[in-house]
Formats: sequence, structure tokens, C-alpha cells
Amino acid sequence: MTPAANMTRAEAEDFLYHEARLLDNWKLNEWADLFTEDGEYLIPPIDAPDSETGTNLFLVYDDRLRLAERARRLLKKQAHAEFPRSVLQRMVGNVMVEGESGGVIRVTCNFVVYRSRNGESEVFPGHGIYDLIRSEADGIRIRRKRAVIRSDSLREQGRVSIIL
Repeated sequence: MTPAANMTRAEAEDFLYHEARLLDNWKLNEWADLFTEDGEYLIPPIDAPDSETGTNLFLVYDDRLRLAERARRLLKKQAHAEFPRSVLQRMVGNVMVEGESGGVIRVTCNFVVYRSRNGESEVFPGHGIYDLIRSEADGIRIRRKRAVIRSDSLREQGRVSIIL
């Protein structure tokens, strides 16, 4: 990757803060619209955070269609894992524009997602690896988002019912 002259850190931060606001406010359809048509959303296994798809079972491995379906499903009352909806608050920091290759801009960040539901709270610390595309017609879009959970375990159910 070469230095990314196409995007400043401030632009990357603004984009990631916008994404965080959409997710915290349960604007999941709008969040899904941030992705390119070939976009992907991934959460690798906790015990193998650097693994590649096809080598390990990922907690989440959604293509564009599946991530849009996940967003729609989580907004329905029938989504028992998130009804009533969790109260979410996320912090995004240490944003870095790592470089660019073939029009794809690599941006990394750290995140903490606080989740409160039914009188219980959880914390999901981690880091994000984004491959972003910028076009005059569509602005900044996500080609790939990899949310790596930096914890030694998940809650008792062993799953993540929110979007990180």
C-alpha cells in the first residue's frame, strides 16, 4: 500500500463517526447503504483474529446482500435477540489512514461498543480494518469492514447480536 493522498485522517474520522452514529441510533438500513455492491462485513473468531475466510469459522461473514438482510432482520420485533433493542454507545479512536492500493483506501481504528439490555451491560473492545472506496458519484463507501473483537471470550451465548 502506498500513502493515501485520496483521504485525510479527518475525513476518515468523520466517516467512521457517521457510521458509529448510524449504528448507535439503530439506523441499520442506512448503515447497510454505506457498503459497495461487493461489500463485506466480517467478524473473525476471537481465538484466531488474523485468520482469513475459508480457513476458520467466522462469527460473521456477510456479503452485501446478507448484511442488508441482517440489518432488516434486527429491526423487526421478531428479532428476539434485540427486542427490545439494546442501548448502544460506541467510541471510535486511533483512526489511521494506512495507505491506498488500486483505489482502495485502508483505514484502521480502535473501538469500544457499550451495550445495555435488560439491566445488563456488556463491553465489546476491538479494532476495525476498513477498505474504503471514494467516488465522485457515491462519496465514501465501505468495500470491506473487519471488526476484530479484542477479548478472551464472548458473553455466555457465545454470539454477537449487534452490529459492531
